[in-house]
Amino acid sequence: MQKWIAVGVALPLLGLVALFMSSGAHNTVEASTPKPENIPTVAATRVESRNLARDIVLTAEFQPYQQIGVMAKVAGYVKEINVDIGDRVRKGELLATLEVPEMADDLRRDNAAEQRATADVARARDELQRAQSAYAIAHVTWQRLANVAKTQPGLVAQEEIDEAQSKALEAEAQVSAAKSGLAASQQHVQESAAEVGLEHTLMDYTRVTAPFTGVITKRYADVGSMIQAGTASQTQAEPLVQLSQNDLLRLILPVPESAVPTIHIGKPVEVTVPTLHRTFPGRVTRFADKLDLNTRTMRTEVDVPNPNLVLIPGMYAEVHLAVARANDALVLPDMAVDLNANGTSGKVMVITPNHRVEPRTVSVGLDTAKAIEVRSGLNDGDMVVLTGRAALHAGEKVRPRFVTLGAAAPEAG
Repeated sequence: MQKWIAVGVALPLLGLVALFMSSGAHNTVEASTPKPENIPTVAATRVESRNLARDIVLTAEFQPYQQIGVMAKVAGYVKEINVDIGDRVRKGELLATLEVPEMADDLRRDNAAEQRATADVARARDELQRAQSAYAIAHVTWQRLANVAKTQPGLVAQEEIDEAQSKALEAEAQVSAAKSGLAASQQHVQESAAEVGLEHTLMDYTRVTAPFTGVITKRYADVGSMIQAGTASQTQAEPLVQLSQNDLLRLILPVPESAVPTIHIGKPVEVTVPTLHRTFPGRVTRFADKLDLNTRTMRTEVDVPNPNLVLIPGMYAEVHLAVARANDALVLPDMAVDLNANGTSGKVMVITPNHRVEPRTVSVGLDTAKAIEVRSGLNDGDMVVLTGRAALHAGEKVRPRFVTLGAAAPEAG
């Protein structure tokens, strides 16, 4: 009986011992494995291969590629005007028609003068033909008398021969005079034709057409308005309309002296228009090739295509002009690198495949406002810590939260 009592007491004690040992072993395992909530979360990014450029930003105002006030070549009254502000016109399109009543009278007068000169030419040709016929008879008569005198001396008096020769010379002079008269008449015809052509040209000037494709930005005249001829600088003639070519705009930039060596014809630039929140491609098309001694800048012009007329002259634009460039470079955000004093190297925290951090020294190149070129020490696709490196130590396990270059907010990883 005492034996069974002893066994009954021993079994509960063994159970308690086993439970205590099991609980201790479990606590030991938990103590050796860090809890997930103790692993720090760090912002991380990957090394990317892309083109990198350091820009300067210059502000300018869009200007039309060309803009003129369309003047009338002749003075007259506006008979009709076909365009108004905002109308898009093509080269050669009729803008307005002028009325000049006295011009028709001048044209009729010049036509009559041309017809008279043409009749004078016909009369001069007849005179020339008569003179040539008279000369032919006089010359033949003189030659015959001269031949008779040679073959039969004394048969014909020398006086008759001399008189025949004189008539022949006189007839020859009349031929020359007739030729001169014909040439003068023909010259009069040409002058009259030129006068008629001038009148037709002036009549054509009553039709005012667009010299190039563009947009009407101002209108100065209405039907019935008297328009002065815009042919002399001393007259205060006003244009009919103002025409602006807006399908191609230009920006005039004061490029600082430090960036002048990078300017060349055809250089592409990015043009940002803040009011539209859009970026447009532009190209350097001309520059002064000389510094302004007062501002130490060089006048440079950038052309920006505007086929859909989205851009309007007068809008402000920001031109991003690349002064240094690295193509196919390994790029990191500048906040991911702790630069050394020399500026050519720095340190990064690399996140290994098993999510542990590893300090690494890298050499750097082109440094821009937001990114930096890594020349050695990293490979394309490597993951590095973006911020919070001071609280980390080598070999520490982290939970990366990826941030894509250029993104505003991180994405969980």
